[in-house]
Amino acid sequence: MPHLWTRTPLIRSRHLSRLLGCSVYLKLENLQPSQSFKYRGLSLFIQEAFEKHGESVHLIIASSGNAGLAAACASQELGLRCTVYIHEGLHPDVRMGLEDVGANVVVHGNNYPDAFSGATAQVDREPGAVMVPAYDHPTVWAGHGSMIEETATELQTPPKAILCSVGGGGLLGGVLVGCSKVGWDNVPIVALETHGSSCFYHSMMLSRPSKSPYTPPDFVKQVKVNDRITLAKLTPKSRVISLGASSPAKEVVEMSLDHPGTVTCVTVPDELSMLAAMRLASDHKILVETACSTTLIPAYHEGLLDRLLGAPLTKDDSVVFIVCGGTKVSVEELEEYKSYLKGLPSTKVHLNVEGERLDLGDLAV
Repeated sequence: MPHLWTRTPLIRSRHLSRLLGCSVYLKLENLQPSQSFKYRGLSLFIQEAFEKHGESVHLIIASSGNAGLAAACASQELGLRCTVYIHEGLHPDVRMGLEDVGANVVVHGNNYPDAFSGATAQVDREPGAVMVPAYDHPTVWAGHGSMIEETATELQTPPKAILCSVGGGGLLGGVLVGCSKVGWDNVPIVALETHGSSCFYHSMMLSRPSKSPYTPPDFVKQVKVNDRITLAKLTPKSRVISLGASSPAKEVVEMSLDHPGTVTCVTVPDELSMLAAMRLASDHKILVETACSTTLIPAYHEGLLDRLLGAPLTKDDSVVFIVCGGTKVSVEELEEYKSYLKGLPSTKVHLNVEGERLDLGDLAV
């Protein structure tokens, strides 16, 4: 059976290439049928479930929006039943979007863990039901990895870096699997998330070997998986809700620790994610949610990517930014960001980079 996802464009950004002094490429995953990269891995998982269980299979997933929409779109394409568990407090457009593609929507609890519990309970009691993983499954990573396979066919040489956002680790897992498949094991990866949704960052800091033991903030609960991996569990507190996993996939943490090219972990303030979304819309006329624009923050601060990579970029270098997409954005929302940022008092912002604080000075709106 042919795959369901779309081969997306890899475009050279003249705006960002000028800012960074090298060739900057954007992989436009916002052009998938469900408007995010998640369609790749989830559609592959659903195709395999269809081949194994037949047309009577009932696909069930818990989601805050994008994963559910990807599962619902793939299920509709194959003529399969799909139920999406969401939680209270989401924008009405989330439910409307899911129902528009034929999903049965169940509202359960006040947060993602509540919705996940409801979904798993239905799978346990219903013969023929299959739980669709939102981000933590090898098939999902293999599907997401196809974006790197596509990218490798268009670049003559490996890029100096690949940048992506990270929540639970599904996208990053796909990037790592894809890099391994195309022989890009030595390509550095920069993984970005927000200060308030930083379970992957703290998991890496807790698990990465270091002379000085890492002490996470008080809001982080440590969960020791084995002698090597300690996961961070937290309650996300960020406006960038699509990155709001409470804990990452342990296998992605392990893959990241083992990646020869290294995975540099960075957390950023919500305000910089908002500004990056506004800049991308202005420069490229592309509307993305803040979980996606978080990836682009290093492009909009002079010298920052050089510092993250530990060496200056040259005109002969290339870097790839994964524009992962997502539906939680609108013109009105960008206007809200603008009003919010202009109403802030003088604010200093910083990044956390591999356990160190990097001050960027005043927030420039």
